[in-house]
Amino acid sequence: MTVVALASAAVANAQPSADLPLVPAPREGAALPAFAIGRGIAIDGGATDDDRFAARDLAEALRARGVPVVTSGGGVTVRLLRRDTPAGRAALQRANLAFDAAMNDEGYVLVAQDGRVDVVGASAAGVFYGAQTVKQLVDGDGPRARVLGARVRDWPAMRWRGLHDDWSRGPLPTLDYQKRQIRTLAAYKVNVYSPYLENVFQYASHPLLGAPLNSITPQDARELADYARRYHVEVIPEQQTFGHLHTVLRLEKYSPLAERPHGHALAPDDPRALDFVRTTFAELDSAFGSRFLHIGGDETFELGRGRTADRIRREGLGQTYVDYVSKVVGALRPLNRKLVLWGDVGTNHPELVATLPKDLIAVPWMYDNVPSAEKWIKPFRDASMETWVAPGVNNWWRVYPNLGIALPNIRLMAREGQRLGAVGLLNTTWDDFGEQLFESTWSGVLFGAAAAWQSGDCDPDVFLRRYPRVFHGDAAGHVEAAERDLMAATALLTRAAGTEMHEQIYWMDPWSDEGRRLTPRILPLASELRLRAESAIEHVVRARRAGALREPGALDAMELGARRLDLIGMKFQLAHEIAAQYSLLLAQGRDSAGAAAIKWYDLADLSGINGRLQDLRDVHVENRVLYETAWRHENRPAWLPNVLARFDVSTQLWVSRIERMNQVRAQWARTRRLPPPAELGMPEVTDAPTPAAR
Repeated sequence: MTVVALASAAVANAQPSADLPLVPAPREGAALPAFAIGRGIAIDGGATDDDRFAARDLAEALRARGVPVVTSGGGVTVRLLRRDTPAGRAALQRANLAFDAAMNDEGYVLVAQDGRVDVVGASAAGVFYGAQTVKQLVDGDGPRARVLGARVRDWPAMRWRGLHDDWSRGPLPTLDYQKRQIRTLAAYKVNVYSPYLENVFQYASHPLLGAPLNSITPQDARELADYARRYHVEVIPEQQTFGHLHTVLRLEKYSPLAERPHGHALAPDDPRALDFVRTTFAELDSAFGSRFLHIGGDETFELGRGRTADRIRREGLGQTYVDYVSKVVGALRPLNRKLVLWGDVGTNHPELVATLPKDLIAVPWMYDNVPSAEKWIKPFRDASMETWVAPGVNNWWRVYPNLGIALPNIRLMAREGQRLGAVGLLNTTWDDFGEQLFESTWSGVLFGAAAAWQSGDCDPDVFLRRYPRVFHGDAAGHVEAAERDLMAATALLTRAAGTEMHEQIYWMDPWSDEGRRLTPRILPLASELRLRAESAIEHVVRARRAGALREPGALDAMELGARRLDLIGMKFQLAHEIAAQYSLLLAQGRDSAGAAAIKWYDLADLSGINGRLQDLRDVHVENRVLYETAWRHENRPAWLPNVLARFDVSTQLWVSRIERMNQVRAQWARTRRLPPPAELGMPEVTDAPTPAAR
């Protein structure tokens, strides 16, 4: 029997891979009996600098969880081996496992059995990824942790597995947090991190650019890229070269380059546009040193609405777009980098895809839950272009990411991308209105990591059961329950409001014209929305109390998202109750008998100790404190006042209404008269309950 046949037989005779609760799930895996760590875990890092780094990374991760790591004499020995060494060959022969050619670049073999864990890779990346799997096989924290037995042969389905992170719409992570992102992404076998740049890089050739106190230096970029390489992560900067450049073009110096004054897109016929591209990308290339550069190119909505209008009428929008992209590629060719382009042209003008430069990498993006993604991907496959696919974590416009859309979307794009020949997946976060927290996106980010590594279909339900154990250290199901409650609450709010712009609803005054329009839609589902959100809060608290504390920032962001959803439901409920009760009191007070029946506490219930108006003030303040804490955990402070100002405006709205209602109480005490609701800015509720019902 050959070694490969023995490998197949050995895997077939063990437990199915479903018994290995790993993220990503391995290509081939079988569970074996678990074993105790005894006096600790000893790690042999092998003979190369890369493998010794992988050993140190493994040791640091285990120590952070309180797992004893010893230099020798441990109850468990972990060996990181290369396939072409005597020890590596012996380990493979002993396990009757072998390498396929597909495993050479990033694959590994792992056997965890009877107090020993052997990881064998053909490359530094393979050994490193095997070590990341070891982290997950160490089950539990502290000295009572154990090692799950396993036999694994594993390699990725997609060569490039990435995260695209929006640095340009407000939240800009600190350098320390960016490094933490790199470590965490690498632990789940992600090998691309692509920061999105509009005007947050400090260019020597453009000293006016780089938002004050909210931009990164070339030194920061170089340090991050060097740091990421140790973790086998490529940092690919995206600097927009066409649209999405308003924060540059609003500057008077750069406005002449725009399609329209102070607009959003560069004018493609202005030669200074290409000068801007050349100079910025030369500096990005020097700072990041990546094999790739991302030239953006999405959502050029302004094209043809200004200086190029006549050309567009003559030649067409698509042709003008393709011509400019080709010029950008030509201008950057001396850098000798692979250029990455968003795939808008494939959707908008598929007939022109074949005319694009063939050495571009196309990234079709699509963020919805639809039956098929073929129409986004196929134009590039048909043109024989290298293609990556881009799903999204659906965090934009939300107070918490909508996983009910994100997970199916990521699943679809990964599965269809693999089927249609895409070699990469670039999962995306977007911070459109500047208040998103990255810590709230980890579940969507890690599902993207799993879907890109695993071959074929990646089941969100399986992921939601597994990821809390390996990421949070929660084996009791609290985090999964919280995530499912948040998914349900988000779906309820979308159904009730008829929109996914939940941030807008969060800041909405329920007594405004738009708030009054939404009130009858939201009220019927507000109780269920709140119960789901409050259940999520309870599950987060239980997870903390049970010791699931590996990722406190992510739990904090989850709780904050739940509290913001709860506030939305509460705000519409209490605002309606206040208006209804006031309308009832107003009706009662129109005759002397009714007025005599009104007690001081009827108005105090609206504004007083524990009054409903005070409730709305207090909860906005609570959310503000939690939000500021969560922001400072990950981001630089410069943009934060923009968001806190919205909390303050919302809080002050209810403070002013408290003061006005207190004046009404004083007026009532003197005159036994109440002003009409319109004078207080509230609607009159004509179907208010009767006094008996109240």
